[in-house]
Amino acid sequence: MDLRNVEIFCGIADTGNLTETARRLNATAMTVSRRLAQLESELGVRLFQRTTRAVSLTSEGEEFLPYARMMLETEETARSLFSSETQGASGLLRVTAASEFGKRHLLPLLPALMEANPALKVDLNLTDSLVDIIGQGYDMALRLAPLKDSTLIAHKLADNPRLLCAAPGYLARHGQPACLSDLPLHRLLKISAVAQWMFEQNGQVVNCPVTAHFSCSSVEGVRAMCVAGVGIAQLTLLDVRDELRRGELVEITLSDVGRHPLAVWALLPTRQYIPWRTTVLLNALKRALQDVI
Repeated sequence: MDLRNVEIFCGIADTGNLTETARRLNATAMTVSRRLAQLESELGVRLFQRTTRAVSLTSEGEEFLPYARMMLETEETARSLFSSETQGASGLLRVTAASEFGKRHLLPLLPALMEANPALKVDLNLTDSLVDIIGQGYDMALRLAPLKDSTLIAHKLADNPRLLCAAPGYLARHGQPACLSDLPLHRLLKISAVAQWMFEQNGQVVNCPVTAHFSCSSVEGVRAMCVAGVGIAQLTLLDVRDELRRGELVEITLSDVGRHPLAVWALLPTRQYIPWRTTVLLNALKRALQDVI
């Protein structure tokens, strides 16, 4: 299979346009169209639906796309083995992560990582929406919940339980709740999309409806109000790790329920071939998160 044809296929999948793909690859639109036709003939399927304005992947094209990207990545890695100019990881690393986690724990790693790997490029998408990492060509997704889609490969990076916390000043003024039934007596701060807080009791999940005195769409907003002494919040350990270490927040433990267990997961599209650039980031994340308190 001609990898130039595969490269053109991936380019069209990314742009949705033959002319734009030709421009990016420094080729003519006629050459791009001819090479796509060669690939479709070789595979015996139609990879794109074509209209006068755009092209879109057929179901066969969507199925072939992750394998096509894998072929190009494998070729790139093989070439780099014998390149005197290549040091460390190279190529484009595409990552998607939850916004707050990405800002706090991923972005700070990237300057040193890219300095140590000069040929590495990074495309980072910070979003709280679920992303189709196979269809959109991502190397890795970082999520804060267990894997549900069994077609993706999950690597656990760190435990990240939900916990209760408050500022020392708030607890000095209002006292500390001792059990779950004490929470309604306090000022509670929550993320807007969260209807109830979750705890663990004897290995089972306990849901606690929350009437909040303050709610915010972002973790950052809830954390800031909590540090300011406005009330009690339930956030994940990584959301407040630094504040706990500095003494700006204190963890609250209840007698009848415990932390709700969660973890940080790195999701990969396949285990058959993992580019070195993905492995480099995985290792950096594991090192950064291994000292979670």
